[in-house]
Amino acid sequence: MNKRTGGILSRLRNLFWRIISPLPDGPYLYLKYTSIFGRVPKLKHPSRFSELQNLRKLHDRNPLYPVLVDKDRVKDFIGERVGPKHVIPTYWVGTDLTTVDWATVPLPAVVKPTHASGAGYFLNSQEDIEVLMKRRPEKEWLALDHYKFNREWAYKDVPRQIIIEKMLGCPGERLTDYRFYCFDGEPAHIEIRTPKSDRMFEAVYAPDWQLLDIHMDFYPLLREPLPRPARLDKMLEIVRKIGSGIRFARIDLYDTQEGPFVGEITLYPSGGFETFVPDSYDIELAGYWCDRSPNGVVLTTSG
Repeated sequence: MNKRTGGILSRLRNLFWRIISPLPDGPYLYLKYTSIFGRVPKLKHPSRFSELQNLRKLHDRNPLYPVLVDKDRVKDFIGERVGPKHVIPTYWVGTDLTTVDWATVPLPAVVKPTHASGAGYFLNSQEDIEVLMKRRPEKEWLALDHYKFNREWAYKDVPRQIIIEKMLGCPGERLTDYRFYCFDGEPAHIEIRTPKSDRMFEAVYAPDWQLLDIHMDFYPLLREPLPRPARLDKMLEIVRKIGSGIRFARIDLYDTQEGPFVGEITLYPSGGFETFVPDSYDIELAGYWCDRSPNGVVLTTSG
């Protein structure tokens, strides 16, 4: 498929999602899943990680989930489980950036919404603050709604706020993002997003740091092996403590000179529509989530 054809199909698919947006959660997710994967989801007898993700959105109402996806409130949860030294320091939380006392915000810093992903600014200098205050992104950010767009239940009633927190690493440095896919705290794999030659690449590793022939097809695949992180054992200890008792969570860490910090906890990667290459890994990964019985795979939604 060439770039032009792909662009047309993407626009048509987005139009289709807008057309079906008034539907209740169940029919909406059924149709959206089918439009993305080219197959209907088997929600009564799930055998794929992607199907289990969408079942979670429809049925799992664990009261802990809204805390986990809230970039402000989750910090207390992380601190209780692994200690405050792995929590990114917060400088300010609110809804109106004109109320920020910038003299109390050490640079560099990051500003972003607490209830959504994919939005934010890096503040390295006073000039960056001036640009931010000219753009005034509060209205746009506070309107972001993951529940409406992908029916991610955990976000439905999360307070919509903006947070300013410490930027990890050095100004201009792009840190490697270690994304641990954890099932009751036990990692199935680690998705790596790492910078190289001013571009981001991805790779997937087993918890013992064996390179796996799997990727998410978001960034270009990095085929040459990466050195084993010096603090990998510590990172594994952190995610096991944080994820214990949670059926599935993707726990993102940054490894810095000061030690590992937890970036965020995600319950629905890619909104519950994550694709894998090869596609068979979608089935393999479901085995970590589910209890197996003589009759096959049984969904357990609690936790």
